[in-house]
Amino acid sequence: MADQAASRIKGATERKRFRKIGMSGKFLGIVISLIIGLFMAQLCFVAGSVHADPVNHALAEYSFENNVNDSSGKGNHGTLHGTVTYQDGYAGKGVVFDGATGYIELPRHLLANHTDFTISLMFKTTSSGAILGYQNQPALTTVASISNWIPILYVGTDGKMYANFWNGTSAQKISTAGAVNDGAWHKAALSVGANSIRLYIDGRLIGEKRSEVDHLNMEYNQLGVADNSGYPSSNNNWFYYNGMLDEFRVVEGSYTIAAIPNQTALPLTAGYASGDQELKSISVANTGTGNLTNVAASITGTDFELTQPLTTTINRGDPAASFTVKAKDGLAPGTYTATVTVSADDMTDVTFTVTQTVILLVPPDVPQNLAAAGGNRQVTLNWSSVTEATYYQIYMGTTQGQYGNTSVATVTYTTYDVSGLTNGTMYYFTVKAGNSMGLSAESAPASAVPATVPATPTDVAAVAGNGQATISFTAPADSGGSAITGYVVSASADNITVSGTVSPITVTGLTNGKSYTFTVRAVNAIGDGLSSADSAAVVPFFYSSSSSGGSAPSAASEPANTGVNVLVNGKAENAGTATISNRNNQTVKTIVIDQKKLDDKLAAEGPHTVVTISSLEMKSDVFIGEINGQMVKNMENKQAVLQIKTDQATYSLPAQQFDIDSISDQVGKSVALQDIKVQIEIAVPAADALKAVGDAAEKGTFTLVAPPVNFTVRAIYGGVTIEVSKFNAYVERAIAIPDGADPGSVTTGVVVEPDGKVRHVPTKVLTIDGKHFAVINSLTNSTYSLIKHPLAFSDTANHWAKEAINDMGSRMVIDGTGGTMFTPDKEISRAEFAAIIVRGLGLKLEQGTSPFSDVKASDWFSDVINTAYAYHLIGGFEDGTFRPNEKITREEAMAIIAGAMKWTKLKDKLSVPSTGDIIRPFSDAAQASSWAQSSIAASIGSGIVSGRSGTQLAPKDYMTRAETAVMIQRLLKQAELI
Repeated sequence: MADQAASRIKGATERKRFRKIGMSGKFLGIVISLIIGLFMAQLCFVAGSVHADPVNHALAEYSFENNVNDSSGKGNHGTLHGTVTYQDGYAGKGVVFDGATGYIELPRHLLANHTDFTISLMFKTTSSGAILGYQNQPALTTVASISNWIPILYVGTDGKMYANFWNGTSAQKISTAGAVNDGAWHKAALSVGANSIRLYIDGRLIGEKRSEVDHLNMEYNQLGVADNSGYPSSNNNWFYYNGMLDEFRVVEGSYTIAAIPNQTALPLTAGYASGDQELKSISVANTGTGNLTNVAASITGTDFELTQPLTTTINRGDPAASFTVKAKDGLAPGTYTATVTVSADDMTDVTFTVTQTVILLVPPDVPQNLAAAGGNRQVTLNWSSVTEATYYQIYMGTTQGQYGNTSVATVTYTTYDVSGLTNGTMYYFTVKAGNSMGLSAESAPASAVPATVPATPTDVAAVAGNGQATISFTAPADSGGSAITGYVVSASADNITVSGTVSPITVTGLTNGKSYTFTVRAVNAIGDGLSSADSAAVVPFFYSSSSSGGSAPSAASEPANTGVNVLVNGKAENAGTATISNRNNQTVKTIVIDQKKLDDKLAAEGPHTVVTISSLEMKSDVFIGEINGQMVKNMENKQAVLQIKTDQATYSLPAQQFDIDSISDQVGKSVALQDIKVQIEIAVPAADALKAVGDAAEKGTFTLVAPPVNFTVRAIYGGVTIEVSKFNAYVERAIAIPDGADPGSVTTGVVVEPDGKVRHVPTKVLTIDGKHFAVINSLTNSTYSLIKHPLAFSDTANHWAKEAINDMGSRMVIDGTGGTMFTPDKEISRAEFAAIIVRGLGLKLEQGTSPFSDVKASDWFSDVINTAYAYHLIGGFEDGTFRPNEKITREEAMAIIAGAMKWTKLKDKLSVPSTGDIIRPFSDAAQASSWAQSSIAASIGSGIVSGRSGTQLAPKDYMTRAETAVMIQRLLKQAELI
């Protein structure tokens, strides 16, 4: 009875009357069953055996041999209505229903008098309709007049089989997962017990409801039609069956066994010995209310053998019986599957499959991804595992393709160190995989050169000069197997180190009258070797024809148009002309470089030359180094660096950052490059700019550690001046920390914009030639200064991310949440993360119209989102939004970090394994979105990000403020920007 049709029950009083009648019918059936049971027990007792001939449990049986007579002997004959015909069926004849008028009326109370019975039948249809139903009025009564009805079995319009019973409060429903109206014969069985209802199709349990059956007063039952009002996939009316039926039985009691799952035996290998097969023991447990007799098992095909159940009778409550099944001896390689059928009297057959695989062993596949890495007198090999392999053999040679027939090692794992090799020699390797069937072919070869750091230089000697010393030495004979690329000389005092490529090397910046010793170490691609023994001590000094003291005379004023030296890779070349002028009450010193002399030196020195224009000898407010556009182009072709140096700052600018081609386009391509002047300027800011810096310090609650410095690059042609203020890579500036200032007090470098706003730029403090410098990397030109801004949040004192949080706060990359609070474990929004990454990278804010529909110009995050988008750090969603206030996930954050790694060149510096190799160890790696996997791998491989735990990546979890601080700090540290 459908729950939805409850409104058709005629009032509460009538419902109670129906249920009372139903319960009376139930009680009467129980009494009759008890009487029959006692009578049959007496007959058995008289016969002297409790195992007399089997009792006929059938309540009705219809074989439809051109009639609808009951063959059980109980006289429960059916009555035909409408168009019902006979034709060849499943066994003999079967009955055909036309789906429009035909049905078979069954005797009244055939089902309603029983609560423990089994219905079984064969059916075949390509359509739909009710197979069996009952109700409290005769069939085809107007549905509005029927108050209780159940379509017990029907094939829905969706092709599925549906089984239904009423439990006193609601309809209990079971249905197949797929269609059964495929035009083939199927067996359906519905087992109704005291507390369960089970539907079987073709011997397989479809579903079970743990519930009693309440027939109410539904005494009219029929085949071929049922009232389907309120039931799914039907016509919601009298639902005629269109198809065939055969072998319909109603048996008293339920005859079922526990479901038996499909069985898969352990794999066998070809040629297996008798007895190697896994013996599957199958349990047969009686789960019905009736006793099972003539229990038997059969199997299809000839590939398996089975034993019959240990007993052919399993009474209700008896222990489970069992039988065994196994593969036969001598099966050839392949996969074998058979169907096992368990049968018993009155029980619907139960089937399951048994599968046995026989594997043919063959030599394993060729190992893949062989890689070789050189070490000190050894090479480390790695390769991918081969599934069928039980061992690997390694072959080696010094000529590619010639490995000999003898392996150098046999191992059972996929990594091996080949030792005892000669540094500097190229070795070639290949690997074969093996098992009991033989060896694979050779892998693709891999090669490596064992190498280590160079040996130690010898014969180190020092010759003192004026504020300097010249260090000579003998290069080591052993390069470690990798060519020596340079040498590092270290002074015993003042923390001075100088690099050079050959002996001798001059160390400058020494203090006259102070004793020094020196060591030298060689460098190659592997790293730095050990330092040599100390040289003999020397004391720098100054000779003067007029004075024997230890200090130099003061320098004279430099006249205009004076020839000056330019350093090319540290070697002096008289290639510049200096002029002095005045601009806005500031002294301006300009050194113009001679093009021919510079071109000659560039040609001699080769690529990556460093050209230094220095103004250390004479102080000025403004220092300008000037070259022309052709010289810039020539330096760009040599990948040279132009360095402008004063006593206050050093500006190192790779030639390609001038973007001379773009400048030429703006000036006019017809203008010769040598006619374009290019000036690089380091200057003390003008008075108004100095005031803006002071005001910014006062407002920002930080302290200036060094006076501000202005850096400018411009191109001039005629009356046109083009300022180069933005670069496509980080450009380095080094600002001198004043004598007497504590270098440890420098928190960061900052840019002070013309409007007084201050922004962090990545900064680290280094000692160069004994003097402390703050090295700043930035993508723009502007006014720079060094500040002291220590910060410690009160709620991070015991937090795991304390150091990173306070460091980023001191650098003005992150802000607190109010007062001295940071709230480290609070989740962070997409807009907040964008703001922090922009501040961390020191990017100049971009203004204008937002590319995202949900970011307004008035929003606090408008400029940072515009900036992050302009630098390709972020992207929006497909609907054109950015969703700034949504929380950012870890995988979204890592995608932004991966974008930042491109700007910092961190991706170029690191050798990151494949994406799969990096994220595979995390148990939840599969949760990562495909679009984020490469970014996740880059972030993890670079050491910027780690999992939430040792095994959890948590890509969909939200980022916290603490995690953000740590992530940004690691990014800047790994990129060597802080």
